Amino acid sequence: MTGWDGREPRDLAVLTVLMVGSVEETDDPWEPYRLLDPGGAVVASVAEFLKDLQAIGRPETTQRSYALALLRWFRFLWAAEVEWDQATRIEARDFCRWMQIADKPERSHWRHQGQDAAASASPTAGRVPGAANPVTGKRSPGRKYAPTTRVHSETVLRSFYDFHRDAGSGPIINPFPLVRERRGGRAHAHHNPMDPYRAERSGLYRPKVATRAPRRIPDDRFNELFALLPSHRDRALVAFYVSTGARASELLSSRWTDADPGQQLITVIRKGTKALQPLPASPDAFVWLRLYQAQMHGLVPTGADELLWWTLRRPFRPLAYPAAYRMFQRVNASLGANWGLHDLRHTAAYRMARDPKMPLTDVQWVLGHAQLTTTQLYLSPVPEDVIASVLAHHLRRSSGQAEPAPDGGTMPAYRAESLNVLFGEGTS
Repeated sequence: MTGWDGREPRDLAVLTVLMVGSVEETDDPWEPYRLLDPGGAVVASVAEFLKDLQAIGRPETTQRSYALALLRWFRFLWAAEVEWDQATRIEARDFCRWMQIADKPERSHWRHQGQDAAASASPTAGRVPGAANPVTGKRSPGRKYAPTTRVHSETVLRSFYDFHRDAGSGPIINPFPLVRERRGGRAHAHHNPMDPYRAERSGLYRPKVATRAPRRIPDDRFNELFALLPSHRDRALVAFYVSTGARASELLSSRWTDADPGQQLITVIRKGTKALQPLPASPDAFVWLRLYQAQMHGLVPTGADELLWWTLRRPFRPLAYPAAYRMFQRVNASLGANWGLHDLRHTAAYRMARDPKMPLTDVQWVLGHAQLTTTQLYLSPVPEDVIASVLAHHLRRSSGQAEPAPDGGTMPAYRAESLNVLFGEGTS
């Protein structure tokens, strides 16, 4: 049986997508990342697309993210034996179906080939994929691709084929189409700036993603976690993260001259705009910073333009995000938790947004949000706070405490005779 396009339908159940090809990081600032095919050759179509991303000001992290999404697509095409410029809506549809139903390909990693102490101590070690962590409630990565991953892939691939269509180097019809009502224009084309932005679906194969409230670290758990940090540097980092709300990469880019204890400010480079922005920090953060600087005095460069954060072991190197992430992961493992560095940003945002004396627009400025509606997410009730409030309500009701009435009086408690009837007391 042939499909509507005259071709034999593809059996996705037997399609084997191999972990071939790779995204290679280079030391070339003109080409930070490149996608390699199974033979080790650079994929020219992706290289041109990444150059365009660089030209429009996308940071290296975005270029890496896009390259990884394209690698997943090219692996699917290599398995289906279809050239990238011959891909049609059929391949796009089958790829989206495959990401939705198939398990993620197994990754051969050195950690899986030996006994690694750090891996066995991981908070997610030995747990069922996709299961919720008993301490944090956050789910570990599952066997399927997450909806957010599929959304990102659809966005990247539609942009990739739009670029090559406009350049005349790819298909004249984008395999990843927009929804019918959006094909005549862009999203929010006639948006009233006085109205909030609505979530408008764009891609035809773009999955829906449930809106999730940002997850913060409760104060008691944060205190436990902070007490387990092994060094002054780590305490200073975490104190700055949780008091400034800076992103992990933003704080790690700070230099010696960016820390101003007298004004209680630390300057960071914003991820999106690349603008310099001073952020207020807590006094404790600068105390831990001073102790860290005294500890590293004479061991690392201390010029005004030198980086502020360094590794603690020889040979001393600037502290990169992977090292900071592993540090925080090791501390999490001792509590059986799986919080990440970005949860510290959520915690800072939650604390500031819940302060009645701090305007929400100030919180927006500190966090660097383009839209106030993004900051308003931190006003949403946190599940553990709601649960505690409702349980306290039930406790007050069961103990017979009067509830305040809307008119300023009191709400009556349960009547004793009603409880007697319910429990069979005083009846014949």
